[in-house]
Amino acid sequence: MPEYLVQTKHPLGKHNKPIDKTVYELFKKSIVSALRKDELTHTQLLTKLKKKLKGKFSGNVGWNTMVVKLDLEARKVIERTRSKPETYRLK
Repeated sequence: MPEYLVQTKHPLGKHNKPIDKTVYELFKKSIVSALRKDELTHTQLLTKLKKKLKGKFSGNVGWNTMVVKLDLEARKVIERTRSKPETYRLK
């Protein structure tokens, strides 16, 4: 795999897509920063990231958020709660 890509993981062990390392780091930093303050639902997290990355990222914020969020879950950086609705928090 080229060094400019990150092979992302999936919490259920499924095959996940490689993404650009710069994009991965941007989303990882943004997700961790957002969850440092609060537990957030997927929708709340996505809303915060869209607002934070407006003008800084022109790609698909929703898709990249999902891929990096799943990777961070698989790497045990964040976790889902069992609450209804589910929320995400730093582990």
